[in-house]
Amino acid sequence: MNKELLWVISLLAVAILLFVSGRLRMDVVALLVIIAFVLSGTLTLQEATLGFSDPNVILIAALFVIGEGLVRTGVALRLGDWLMRMAGSSETKMLVLLMVTVAGLGAFMSSTGVVAIFIPVVLSVAAKMKSSPGRLMMPLSFAGLISGMLTLVATPPNLVVNSELVREGLAGFGFFDVTPIGLVALLLGIGYMLLARFWLVTPQGENSTKKLGRRTWRDLIRDYKLTGRARRLAVRSGSPLIGYRLDDLKLRERYSVNVVGLERWRKFRRVMVPVTGTTVFRARDVLLIDMSDADIDLREFCGEQMLEPMILRGDYFSDRAQDVGMAEVLIVPDSALQGKTLREIAFRSRFDTSVVGLRRRGEVLEGALTDVSLELGDSLLVIGDWKKILHLKQYPREMIVLNLPEEADYVAPAQSQAPHAIFSLALMVAMMLTDEIPNPVAALVACLLMGKFRCIDMENAYKSIHWPSIILIVGMMPFALALQKTGGVALIVNGLTALAGGYSPHIMLLCLFILCATIGLFISNTATAVLMAPVGVAAAGQMGLSPYPFTLIVAIAASAAFMTPVSSPVNTLVLGPGGYTFGDFVKVGVPFTLLIMVVSVVLVPVLFPF
Repeated sequence: MNKELLWVISLLAVAILLFVSGRLRMDVVALLVIIAFVLSGTLTLQEATLGFSDPNVILIAALFVIGEGLVRTGVALRLGDWLMRMAGSSETKMLVLLMVTVAGLGAFMSSTGVVAIFIPVVLSVAAKMKSSPGRLMMPLSFAGLISGMLTLVATPPNLVVNSELVREGLAGFGFFDVTPIGLVALLLGIGYMLLARFWLVTPQGENSTKKLGRRTWRDLIRDYKLTGRARRLAVRSGSPLIGYRLDDLKLRERYSVNVVGLERWRKFRRVMVPVTGTTVFRARDVLLIDMSDADIDLREFCGEQMLEPMILRGDYFSDRAQDVGMAEVLIVPDSALQGKTLREIAFRSRFDTSVVGLRRRGEVLEGALTDVSLELGDSLLVIGDWKKILHLKQYPREMIVLNLPEEADYVAPAQSQAPHAIFSLALMVAMMLTDEIPNPVAALVACLLMGKFRCIDMENAYKSIHWPSIILIVGMMPFALALQKTGGVALIVNGLTALAGGYSPHIMLLCLFILCATIGLFISNTATAVLMAPVGVAAAGQMGLSPYPFTLIVAIAASAAFMTPVSSPVNTLVLGPGGYTFGDFVKVGVPFTLLIMVVSVVLVPVLFPF
């Protein structure tokens, strides 16, 4: 072993120790690696920074943007809502649908983002089923990891391995070349988790929803004593409300009735539309009203205005959290609102939101609120369109937004553009399947289309890119080149050949999988793929065999990060909400990793012969 190789291995060991310790951010470690290679003379500046010009880095960044476009248009969230409706109260059905949905979404967007979206869905479902979230959180994370085996663009390790093949002058993998293995892994994962969930009844997970700390719609309704005050009333033909603006009708003054929402027929279904003082009512509209005066005669009111009462389920607001917003705001010192009533302020006309609750010195004021003079320190509960709710932050001299409910994190601000987002995604996949257009170009076209269709704006597009992941890939790429230049790759390959060379090529695949999985316990799956892809190509060359099965086994092993909570960000995300310990992942993840290893070693050579 020469001095240069010893230096590269020492630097790699230091980088792994820093990754494991968590004392420095992974992207900072990656940048320090680049600096160390250049200053030591092991690599030139151009060689050390080669990753910044790698087309796959651009592709990965573009996929982050596309994933965010799917979130902002509500495509992912609608799938979550569908999941809850379809599963009902069956935990088995929920587990199967959850894993299929998450894996399907993760095949085209960041698995980390998909899992983050579905965590509140799983918590909500677990609460309704009165079961431990731990029985569903690990299936959620495993499905996110398995999604990386479904398409070429599903996870960075696939792209890293593909890039190594192209760099060697070989044709890369096709878009769906890995899909058969991913489908088998998904079926195995579902079957395995239907059994393993019984090992995951974690007592600390029972109360995980309470540990999150954020209040929900339900909490705010309870805290402001709004339970039982809401009504849904359909506007019948001939109603005197039809054709008039809300401000002109003065329903609050005449009946102590506050219209806080409106359902209207659009494209064969009812949708929630924003309610302002200028809203004009139509026949068949459904009004969501807040009755602040308990003494009002609802029957008399409905008779006079020709309204028909409709069912209002207890979970009505939770089901429509995408459309109707709610927040607490606080009256600040020197606010122009102090000493004035809501009627004098014309609060709804001015801020396009409705006040449905008021707390003063910790006590909820009940009854009609329109003629109550506001005081310093009053907290108001406002309801309205999410855009208007968030716009209240533009009035810091009058009020500050204290608390947004949990549901605010999952609002899709561009729901109307969902069909365009789906079209952009489908076009990207179609272009990738033709093999005529490079994958990075296809992804960039999809990004530009999402911008053109207003699925995502430029500011959020840049924010959506997970820059630490990009820098990590760029910073780890020099290791692969340095190991090749200093003979490290040849040393590893010779060691593997000495160990397994005299046996079947399947044994070499097995050794590669074990080596990748072991390295993946300490560093990210992307960094593992960067290091091991050249080893796979070199091993195939030394044995005189096709490089495709050897590089594919590296990609699969890198995605099989099931064994510890730090093996992948996906696992780390569910650690707290699921109430898991490190041992839970070892207990469930190790057997499944071994199962995936056996299946991969058998199946990969069938798809890509030696």
